[in-house]
Amino acid sequence: MAKTDKTKSGYLSKSQFIRGLQCHKALYLYKYQPELMDETPESRKQLFQTGLDVGIYAHGLFPGGIEIPFEGVSISEQIEQTKNAIEAGAATLYEASFSFKQTFAKADILHCGKGGWELYEVKASTGIEEVHINDVASQYYVLNGAGLHIAKAFLVHIDNSYIRNGDIEVKKLFSAEDITDAVKLKQPFIVEQLKSMREMLQGEMPAIDIGEYCDAPYPCDFKGYCWKDIPEDSVFMLRGRGVNKFELYREGILCLKDIPTGILNDKQRLQVEAFLEKKEVVNKDAIREFISSLWYPLYFLDFETTFMVPIPLFDGTRPYQEVPFQYSLHCLEKEGGELTHYEYLAPDSSDPRRELIKNLVEQIPKNACVLVYNKTFEAKILNYLKDWFPKYKARIENIVNNLRDLMVPFQQQHFYHWELEGSYSLKYVLPVLVPELSYDEMEVSDGGEAANAYFQMCAADDPKEKERIRAALLKYCGLDTLGMVRILEKLKELCRG
Repeated sequence: MAKTDKTKSGYLSKSQFIRGLQCHKALYLYKYQPELMDETPESRKQLFQTGLDVGIYAHGLFPGGIEIPFEGVSISEQIEQTKNAIEAGAATLYEASFSFKQTFAKADILHCGKGGWELYEVKASTGIEEVHINDVASQYYVLNGAGLHIAKAFLVHIDNSYIRNGDIEVKKLFSAEDITDAVKLKQPFIVEQLKSMREMLQGEMPAIDIGEYCDAPYPCDFKGYCWKDIPEDSVFMLRGRGVNKFELYREGILCLKDIPTGILNDKQRLQVEAFLEKKEVVNKDAIREFISSLWYPLYFLDFETTFMVPIPLFDGTRPYQEVPFQYSLHCLEKEGGELTHYEYLAPDSSDPRRELIKNLVEQIPKNACVLVYNKTFEAKILNYLKDWFPKYKARIENIVNNLRDLMVPFQQQHFYHWELEGSYSLKYVLPVLVPELSYDEMEVSDGGEAANAYFQMCAADDPKEKERIRAALLKYCGLDTLGMVRILEKLKELCRG
């Protein structure tokens, strides 16, 4: 590591403090070697943007406040603007900024109530976690230390029982919980931790090994650096519950070959044995039994839905409730018959649900077997649609009753291949059984990316950009159902062999 001037390293922001609580090494790297940070995935960028959007909505709890700008504004200017606004008699501030003993904090909402100043921290979560209390406690420490007495501290989070009906009702969307007592009890802990972090930052990089804290409470963005020497065939490849992988690692058991097989359940034992022997396992009788549960006409169905959206998009929907905007439907009227394809993708940001379900129930005959991959999810979406559109209740119930799950033979390991690495996800199964079909190099390659692409398509002003994204979405969803068709064909071939 290049020589670094550590004389000013003790200055900590609230986010840096929370990072340090999770792992001192992560804070050290952030301060001194940020170039080692992992590239931020689009999914995490989207979560960050979601948090910003939720924070702006929460301003409606106390409308008319003064916002302290932070983009392109120095910390000292933010603090000065906050001080001036308070002295001028502002009753509500957004992003108010304070510093105390080399610790900087911004308050989402600061409101002067009847009993004095109240601190509101806004989260996109649906409840309170320990990390949230630590977050608010660190702000409480800074604001009180800077001379602003905080009478009450609140954690504002999403109320996922709220159902939208018309314009968003901000006071129903959010729940504000008084955590003042918990925050006050945390003050000695905050002081102690700040002292510990500053002492750590004056020394060499902490010799902290990997652990559970690499992913909790947040995924660490230095994981790539810290995990670089962990081999691909490590114990962390092991799927399923019942085995503490970090406990094995701390006992010196690093690779799959070193795991005592007696501690594994049947599925884990098969995963390890198959990987080490590079073998494939086929239970033909079980696969035949599954295939015999299907009938014609046979329809292969896949939905794409919104993902992790805290602000309900349409009437009748709740926070974080998935809303379908797309489906793909491949159809075989008889065995060996011609494969046909239907698809739907909402054209814009208007509510897609009514047109989607109207098309779907018209395209799926009442007597059809409907094959999906992960029946639990597809049935959930269909039941949402049934609740939203009672007019189609009988038709939707018929589809739900006729659902069959192509995931079952892989979930139950009736077919298992060492390259599946313990997974039965379609994204693993398809390239193993049908290598000529692949999600590699596709612009959209999973459900989260599909949801993000849909919103990008809706927001795009350029017609060519809209069409490009639309084509990528149709290609992705279409591959999901075409892949199911080819997987079923391969299962039938395995049974004939």
